[in-house]
Amino acid sequence: MIFSVSSTAQSSMNKSGAHTVTEFVILGFGGSWETRILLFSLFFIIYILTMMGNGAIMCAVRWDQRLHTPMYILLGNFAFLEFWYINSTVPNILENLLSETKTISFVGCIIQFYFFTSLAATEVIFLCIMAYDRYLAICRPLHYPTIMTTKRCYTLMSGCWMFGLLSYFPSTIQLSQLSFCGPNIIDHFLCDMDPIIALSCSPAPVTEILFYILNSLILFLPILYILGSYVLLLRAVLQVPSAAGRRKAFSTCGSHLAVVSLFFGSLMIMYVSPTAENSEVQKIITLFYSVVTPFLNPLIYSLRNKEMKVAFKKVMRIASE
Repeated sequence: MIFSVSSTAQSSMNKSGAHTVTEFVILGFGGSWETRILLFSLFFIIYILTMMGNGAIMCAVRWDQRLHTPMYILLGNFAFLEFWYINSTVPNILENLLSETKTISFVGCIIQFYFFTSLAATEVIFLCIMAYDRYLAICRPLHYPTIMTTKRCYTLMSGCWMFGLLSYFPSTIQLSQLSFCGPNIIDHFLCDMDPIIALSCSPAPVTEILFYILNSLILFLPILYILGSYVLLLRAVLQVPSAAGRRKAFSTCGSHLAVVSLFFGSLMIMYVSPTAENSEVQKIITLFYSVVTPFLNPLIYSLRNKEMKVAFKKVMRIASE
């Protein structure tokens, strides 16, 4: 059941169409006060554990000299990305759960949309770079040190950040220039394109079309690239003569494949499933790829990687001294 918004929020919702909307009401998650407290506690624990897990990966890669290789440099930067990605959503969710008015300023909503979409795009490209790194390590092991140098690794990461932060900038500018005159209710827990543009007073077909074209390119092209990489990886692994060699090869890319499956799987369901048009289903799916996957990623990488386990112990030892 959707939580009944307070009288203050209701008065904000019922503004005359002649007024310009200066804030939005984000309904978020419904339920009684006790339910919201329970959800607040759950999200807060997930948030703290995610911050600690990704922070531990960053510290391990930074402090352990054995992890100063392209594979782990990419992993450390990916953890840094996840650190900020979850900060684009969860603090607002926590505030919304305890708020009676549930409002967010127009500028704050546009800023959240920009960082949420841009960081998601950055993560998509990062997963492609990590797939490329694993492809080189397994399919071209003799050439790997000369192709994936530290300099090239940092160049790829810089390009990834630049692409991600610039990709949704034009859409954000277009969105901020639309007219909003009421109502101002967003039936979601964050500011996303669909619920925002649905509140616009004037049609914006060009903005919508460009946004969906960009979404399609950023979603499907990387998926095709990663699938192609893993087809070549699988073929190379199956040609390894020893069972131990095949297990080691699968182990090196197993963590990345698990992360790719979680992130892209939820995005695909969100993008192609008709049920995603339902607001409650939309919230659950968005919650999965925006909150749950950043929480699971440190666990996936640490549990499947012996070097990371050793580095984590070193970090814990340094922290306790």
